[in-house]
Amino acid sequence: MFKRSQFQELKSRISEQRNKIQVISGPRQVGKSTMVKQVLQETDIPYMLVSADNIDHTNTAWIDEMWATARARMKVAQAKEYLLVIDEVHKIDNWSEAVKKEWDEDTFKDLNMKVVILGSSRLLLKDGLTESLAGRYELIRMPHWSYAEMHEAFDMDIDQYIFFGGYPGGATYINDERRWRRYIKDSIVAPAIEKDVLRTKIIYKPALMKQLFELGCAYSSKELSLNKMLGQLQDAGNVTTLASYLTTLDESRLLCGLQKYATDNARKYNSVPKLMVYNTALFSVQSGVTFNKAFTTPHLWGRWVESAVGAHLLNQADEYDYKLYFWREKDDEVDFVIDYDKQLIAIEVKSGRRTSNNGLPLFGQQFHPVHSLVVGSGGIPIEDFLKWDIGRLIF
Repeated sequence: MFKRSQFQELKSRISEQRNKIQVISGPRQVGKSTMVKQVLQETDIPYMLVSADNIDHTNTAWIDEMWATARARMKVAQAKEYLLVIDEVHKIDNWSEAVKKEWDEDTFKDLNMKVVILGSSRLLLKDGLTESLAGRYELIRMPHWSYAEMHEAFDMDIDQYIFFGGYPGGATYINDERRWRRYIKDSIVAPAIEKDVLRTKIIYKPALMKQLFELGCAYSSKELSLNKMLGQLQDAGNVTTLASYLTTLDESRLLCGLQKYATDNARKYNSVPKLMVYNTALFSVQSGVTFNKAFTTPHLWGRWVESAVGAHLLNQADEYDYKLYFWREKDDEVDFVIDYDKQLIAIEVKSGRRTSNNGLPLFGQQFHPVHSLVVGSGGIPIEDFLKWDIGRLIF
């Protein structure tokens, strides 16, 4: 079975001396639970794996009970160390307070109980970690699958990856596009919005949130002002509400609005956002366009290529702690600008959408990036770039 790079990271961390709770963080359907089970199959540490998936959300005592059970099993086995893994932990109300209490008790008693927690809602994990567990955890980030991973695991070619994206569960269905679309909508999009987003944040207008997600995905790689978005949405709202909802979708690693790069922060945050999906499958499902139609229509395919490059950059931004922007001045633009500690990398995607663009040299004159890259026609092949580790560019 294919192992993601985070497999070795978790395996190494649980073998270390007990120090921090290990938290597996990432969007839905990226293989978090599978990766943890792979590690458990290879570890010599005795363990207990439990899931809160079917537990009543008000049953906070469940965490205490599972922890007590793990301690008892450790004692009976006379084990020097023990590993407790709690899946779907975010589904329990006030889970972080319960975890903090039990973790601190083990620390006080010098009990070598190691803990791994994971959940399908990145938002709920984030809120609990920042509220109660500060200083007690380490994150292992699991982003959407890259082209290199999908190619190695499922033999996807570059064009298939650009359109069908990086959801491993959908890879076996790409030859039946109708079935693939149903899977993405029913197993990924619906739970991500209805279970993760709407149950995590206070969303006063759920219908507006759903419409914003669908519209935003369909407009991936395009600039669209919040006012224009409002004009296309049926549910009443305002710009402030939309901006807040877009931030929530970004935190869920589904959809973001890239801001225009500027040295003045006010200009950045007041710019018209460029919408970008974290996984091109979301764009393809909401576009209503078939793979054959997109691939054989150059101006359409250019949007998919640009979205794939954007998703690749977005999914590595967390790991390497850089900011991602775009830049435009009148008709000239730079598709993506990486900002890492004031060092800039400018990236232009050439895929048939634009006949001419002087954005890269103009941006270079104004901002002096450390790298200026052309990806696509006449530059770095798309297939090569989508295999790049961006960290090697910035470090």
